[in-house]
Amino acid sequence: MTAMTSGNTGTSARADANRRRILDVALAELLRDPDASMDQIARAAGVVRRTVYGHFPSREALISTLVDEAVEALSAAHAAGREGVRDPAESVARSVLTVWHIADRYRLLVALAQRTVTMQGIRERLAPVRETSVRILQQGLDEGVFTSPLPAPALAYVHEQVLFGLMEAVNDGLLDTREAGRSAAVTVLTSAGVPAGRAAALVAEVSGQLHQGSEQHDAR
Repeated sequence: MTAMTSGNTGTSARADANRRRILDVALAELLRDPDASMDQIARAAGVVRRTVYGHFPSREALISTLVDEAVEALSAAHAAGREGVRDPAESVARSVLTVWHIADRYRLLVALAQRTVTMQGIRERLAPVRETSVRILQQGLDEGVFTSPLPAPALAYVHEQVLFGLMEAVNDGLLDTREAGRSAAVTVLTSAGVPAGRAAALVAEVSGQLHQGSEQHDAR
């Protein structure tokens, strides 16, 4: 019995490792070539096509899984960015800058996913992040930090669309990727009624703090 359990565990571990490798390679291949086929992904991963289909029954299922992982990463970044921050404007600035750092890796995937997962499917996956954003925006509106003719749920929806739009602008070469994160944060803040000068100064301050924190983390 022990030998069988050990064998099953080993097989499961190999299957998990194969699945992880396929996902990692698929993301790289699809970002390099949005039309990459399952055959191309299998070759790049060093496995036969049957192995890829054993984990993902279709290309759409593979892309859907990648989108799920991207949303999970974005959700974690959104939470980490605002952790311990009380001021709504700073919370928004930090969350947008932290999310954009992750989103920049996935922006081509989001564009690709619109062909298969659809924007509605992506929005549904982002519902928990949106709910948190609504709470922060409502707090800011209640405290007078934000001013908008829109209620918090509608404003959160607008911010989401702004970020998707800026991703497309980077994809189309209309916005420098190095400035995109700051531009996104300032745009979101000003659309919530924060004066442009205040928004730019806050984003510059927060960006510097995040960059310094990242350097200190890398130095450890």
